[in-house]
Amino acid sequence: MDDNFDELSGEDMDLVNRFEQMLETNTTFFFDLSDFETIIDYYANSFNYSQALVACNAGIAQYPFSTQLLIDKAQVLAMLGAFDEALVLVEEVAQLEPDNEDVNLTKGIIFNQKGDFALAINCFKLALEQSEVKDDIYFNIGLSYQSWGKFKAAMKYYKKSLRLNIQNELALQELLYCLEITGDGEGVVSFFQEFVDADPYSSMAWFTLGLSQSRLGNYEQAVGAYEYATLIKPDFAAAHVNLANNFVYLGEFSKAIEAFQAAAALDEPNADILCNIGECYEKLSQWDLAHRYYQKAIDLAPEMDEAWFGIGIILDLQGKWLEAVHYYRKAISFFSDNSDYWLALAAAEYQLGNIISSVEAYEQASIIAPENKDIWLNWSIILYEQGNYEGAIDLLMNAVELQPDESELHYRLCAYSLAAGKYKQAYNYLENALILNFDKHKLLFEFFPELESQRALARLIDQYRK
Repeated sequence: MDDNFDELSGEDMDLVNRFEQMLETNTTFFFDLSDFETIIDYYANSFNYSQALVACNAGIAQYPFSTQLLIDKAQVLAMLGAFDEALVLVEEVAQLEPDNEDVNLTKGIIFNQKGDFALAINCFKLALEQSEVKDDIYFNIGLSYQSWGKFKAAMKYYKKSLRLNIQNELALQELLYCLEITGDGEGVVSFFQEFVDADPYSSMAWFTLGLSQSRLGNYEQAVGAYEYATLIKPDFAAAHVNLANNFVYLGEFSKAIEAFQAAAALDEPNADILCNIGECYEKLSQWDLAHRYYQKAIDLAPEMDEAWFGIGIILDLQGKWLEAVHYYRKAISFFSDNSDYWLALAAAEYQLGNIISSVEAYEQASIIAPENKDIWLNWSIILYEQGNYEGAIDLLMNAVELQPDESELHYRLCAYSLAAGKYKQAYNYLENALILNFDKHKLLFEFFPELESQRALARLIDQYRK
């Protein structure tokens, strides 16, 4: 089925509306065979497989001898998990048209979804013998091997697909994913270097080389590749965006802004790019410009939580906590499962003296990201400063159960236990912390400088000094 339905034309949308009107009124409208293809693809690409099946059945009712509609129905049934029924339909097509290229391809897709990877691969290889367009079939073989856990074999076939069609984005994405799993970075970079060597004036070749270098964390090499891609093809928006992102990774925010702005100039206003520019200005401490670009992003996409949060950060950094709280809460209203948003809100509420609101925000953050030690450490400070040493200890003991190897939690528990007069308990936590990470004992004295004068602590620390 067609995967490129991001933008449905007005005429095609009229077809879908007309089809739905037919269903609502329980009447029969006539559609061309190609119309049904469009309608089925629309529902399938919207993941509305039950409605896609309705469209398949309606199409078959009007065109009972259409093998293409039978193939479409088989694919939809497979998406719904009805694998055996789907295979029966494919066999029906095979009886009607023994040379139909879609038979083995569709069988392979069904077997792959069913988890019968060896059978899927055999079907795809038979499809290769029949089809002149092979890059998608090589991609499907790679996908079967990948689903089977055979990543090296998958990479082999993704490379075959890309050698035939370097613009096969799905094969490119999956190859880069397999790179991360296998760690075969040099092999993948060498593979993409071949394209550059074969055609040094191909912007796409440089772009794919940049992608592979970036995945490996070789950001300077990636920047070089993307710069070549944009020199060869100045209107290559994706290359400008990726170039900007790699400048961000390198901390070169002014250059990142230039690249983002070059990308923005090539297309309609883009909220993501505007938000990224705002973040770069934020990193440069240019608050007014950062605020301006975040606001531009919000004007285009009012529900863009990152932009609301970005303005909150700017206000927070300027000590404008009351205003920051408003923006943090707005970001949370659009994406409540982001622990960073709750953590920032908790800190801002605390600055305003809103202890109850701060604690509530820390609690929510801890539910979303219990593995984030900063949530527990910052939350516990509130209890400690209120003189509730036992509460602070209990809170961090819960955190230690979740993260027993996090030395900072043990160091902080040592300090809180000393404050509570529980010296034996304090020394036990200190001993655990020193074993986990000796060097971080300095954090204990940075946070509680008065402890540095305690001889018992100093003696215990010296025992673990290397």
